[in-house]
Amino acid sequence: YNPEVVLSDLKMEGMDGIQLMEKIKSQDNPPEVVLMTAFGTIPSVVEAMNKGAYSYLEKPLDKDRVLLNVRHALEKTRLLKENQKLQKELYDKFSIEGIVGDSVAMKKVIDITRKVSHTPVTVLILGESGTGKELIARAIHYNSPRNSKPFTAINCAAIPENLLESELFGYMMGSFTGAVKDKEGLLVAAREGIVFLDEI
Repeated sequence: YNPEVVLSDLKMEGMDGIQLMEKIKSQDNPPEVVLMTAFGTIPSVVEAMNKGAYSYLEKPLDKDRVLLNVRHALEKTRLLKENQKLQKELYDKFSIEGIVGDSVAMKKVIDITRKVSHTPVTVLILGESGTGKELIARAIHYNSPRNSKPFTAINCAAIPENLLESELFGYMMGSFTGAVKDKEGLLVAAREGIVFLDEI
């Protein structure tokens, strides 16, 4: 049985709630843990939250508050599971094994893709329009150690030349007319993921 949410008391015989939570959190795809106690102190709340508790409820328990916390914890667990499912589907779709090609040239492309996926290098992918450059870029991403980070595809030809720098690197409020707030650039937003610059 694999629960989606665990409600546990903090003070128990044999093992306290924090020890139980640590044991639960050490498993694959652990459920969210809501701790309850009549002896709430700031240090115990901080410790529980730092070690992964979803929330911390003080006794006497308010039924509506308990239900709200469980509902939100369930929602978080389900979103995480859905995210993992989507990540797996993306990996299956863009895995190197999913690239079809029997020619000597295609086998060489697949071999190079496999090799560069595990290196922190800049990769130049050349080819005519429609030959699968983005497919190769995604295969590199989803087979690399950075596959949990963002993959950002930027069609440079679709962004006007005078705006490309601002889109890639961002800008500060007031740096030009119309810049009413700071804007993070697409390169910063990728955050250790992979950026695919198409149609350079």
